[in-house]
Amino acid sequence: MFDLSGRTAVVVGGTSGIGRTLARALARAGADVVPTGRRETLVQSAAGEIRALGRKSLTVTTDVSNASSIQSLREKVVAEFSKVDILVNCAGRTARKPTADLPEEEWNAILDTNLNGTFRACQIFGRHMIERGYGRIVNIASLSSFVSLHEVAAYSASKAAVASLTKSLAVEWARFGVCVNAIAPGVFRTELNSALLDGTERGREFLLRTPMRRFGDVEELGGAVVYLASEEASFTTGHILAVDGGFLASGVNQ
Repeated sequence: MFDLSGRTAVVVGGTSGIGRTLARALARAGADVVPTGRRETLVQSAAGEIRALGRKSLTVTTDVSNASSIQSLREKVVAEFSKVDILVNCAGRTARKPTADLPEEEWNAILDTNLNGTFRACQIFGRHMIERGYGRIVNIASLSSFVSLHEVAAYSASKAAVASLTKSLAVEWARFGVCVNAIAPGVFRTELNSALLDGTERGREFLLRTPMRRFGDVEELGGAVVYLASEEASFTTGHILAVDGGFLASGVNQ
């Protein structure tokens, strides 16, 4: 039911953490996958993992802060595979700091990666999908798309905006056969957030507020991305799919 054979996927920010896991999940479902990011060594190793799963890939570095870089990525993937069916936007950054002390340049940098980078990739690949009359775009939202997280105002603002952007594009592009959805991961320990979670009061609070009483395993996100990328999601668009161990449903847990 969730066979992606014959599909071509691009995973921006697909060389580490959640993005790399999602790239592997798409490949296991049958898609040829191009995982990309800024660091060439990571791009090479991520592409190697895709090939080891028996799928085709490309080694192309990409900087989401640069529209020309994303345009070049699209051109190279289309030249090799003739099309892009699936786009997953995973590039992200965060920093914990009291908002009163947050430099404007740091605010701008976080929003430029998380929000503007997602917008650039959606726009550039979206044009191609609109022309073809088919596409699946999966953005990465967050718990902070819905609730406030302490001292990460820039990250929270960016992810709330990603959720809104996802819905806007879904409404605009539905008539062209392009479905735009997002995954909102709960608390998954990754390189991006480990310093905020390990042995901290913040980490303990997250566990208290998650009914399953554990952090997620990034492999548990694979089913969500395969579903949203598949034909089984042909009538699903503008949806933010929470994979969060019950966090957003939670009120009092004890």
